[in-house]
Amino acid sequence: MTALSDHSVTVIGAGIGGLAASCYLADAGADVTVLERHDRPGGRTGRLEDGEFTFDTGPSWYLMPDVFERFFAHFDCEPEDYYSLTRLDPNYRVLFKDGDAVDIPADPDAVREVFESYETGAGATFDTYLDESKFVYEVGMDRFVYQDRPRFRDWVDTDVLRSLPAATLAKSMDDYVGDFFEHPKLRQLVQYTLVFLGGSPYNTPALYTLMSHVDYNLGVYYPDGGLYSVVEGLADLATELGVTLETGVDVTGIAPASSGGVELATTAGEHAADAVVSNAPPAHVDRDLLPDRHRAHDDDYWDSRTYAPSAYMLYLGVDGSLDSLAHHTLVLPTDWRSHFESIFDDPRWPTDPAYYVNVPSLTDDSVAPDGHEAVVVLVPIAPGLEDGEHVRERFREQVIDDIAAHTGVDLRDRIVVEHEASVRTFAKRYSTPQGTALGLAHTLTQTGPLRPGRRGPIDGLYYVGGSTTPGIGVPMCLISGEHAAEAVRSDLAGAPSLSSRLSLEW
Repeated sequence: MTALSDHSVTVIGAGIGGLAASCYLADAGADVTVLERHDRPGGRTGRLEDGEFTFDTGPSWYLMPDVFERFFAHFDCEPEDYYSLTRLDPNYRVLFKDGDAVDIPADPDAVREVFESYETGAGATFDTYLDESKFVYEVGMDRFVYQDRPRFRDWVDTDVLRSLPAATLAKSMDDYVGDFFEHPKLRQLVQYTLVFLGGSPYNTPALYTLMSHVDYNLGVYYPDGGLYSVVEGLADLATELGVTLETGVDVTGIAPASSGGVELATTAGEHAADAVVSNAPPAHVDRDLLPDRHRAHDDDYWDSRTYAPSAYMLYLGVDGSLDSLAHHTLVLPTDWRSHFESIFDDPRWPTDPAYYVNVPSLTDDSVAPDGHEAVVVLVPIAPGLEDGEHVRERFREQVIDDIAAHTGVDLRDRIVVEHEASVRTFAKRYSTPQGTALGLAHTLTQTGPLRPGRRGPIDGLYYVGGSTTPGIGVPMCLISGEHAAEAVRSDLAGAPSLSSRLSLEW
């Protein structure tokens, strides 16, 4: 990057994208301040501590290790300089609600045997599917993810269009996967990762077949201490690069500054900078922080977007062992279409939910006291649902009953610590529209240039995070930080800084 010395940049929000952007900008020479409304960095990648129990409050899967390695390499270091990793084996366990159970091993050759056991010839088909997934991943990351393509003309370039088969751009994941596998459980095994992208097999483009390469070839890891250890590593790196991180400061307004640059109203007073990078959701910035005359869209626009699922979450300290569960366990109905319909088509609380149970204490005994386990239950649900106390209490009972029925673990009389999060939690704590836990869904009409752009509606305002490109997920937010920083650099390079403008005016 060209040096940004004498230029000031303020980052709103110390989530993954905000921290990543701050590192790149500081490395380019900018004077960077990060304003975080909460008392610690991380955003939705948070940590909850209760006694001797420690829980990741948001993301808990460490996927795409190559992206983390690439990020740290830019600063001449590596992930291991900031946190330790353990590769999981099995990657995860799947418990189907018809009583079937399968572990997905870390070795792709062993996964082939799993596929063959469900469908004759599926082992060889798995090899073909994985080869295509790897190709899509490598080309997709190189041409569509690591390269910021915010405009339509960036995507209609003939070289770009020739990079990937047309099917990966036009088909839904379900249609694409159906060309390879007939058995519904195999289809589920190669599509479950879409939940982490905030989509469903029926509305997510087949481009995201690349996630199977992530899953089966690149592996699943666990950062010791939980995924929040990554946040701590990013914050440490940012501090080493000279970033100032201010917690407990909420931004309440954004406007063009009279002297150029951007002016922020905050709970700590006025704050001006040459550029502002917002890790807050674009919908929140547009509706709640910008003056009406500077808004990019009206309320109807934002209300009409398709948002990724919210989540009903339980953080449980449990007495005793949980032998039937793995570090990552997916509990899936044999037909999950109705659950996805309850999220995207006919929003309602699911009657037969698909959900995820995380027990990190099976790998890391530092997150729970002796003789206990730390358990996080995540049920994807529709954003915008009414989740009053009575509704949440009833759904909690349903989920606890479902876990007992389909995992063989009755938690009811063993819970010694309990916390809960739901739609209202995400809406209030993170200002997410409709209480989405993730951001804008990766639908066919909200991918690539159809997501909010890198540059905001006023000069000097930029967006970073899961609702911009390249999208949802911790690795994608790291890359988003790079893109945002590059946009700032290209716009400010050679321009007079705010301090020099004020000096001239004085």
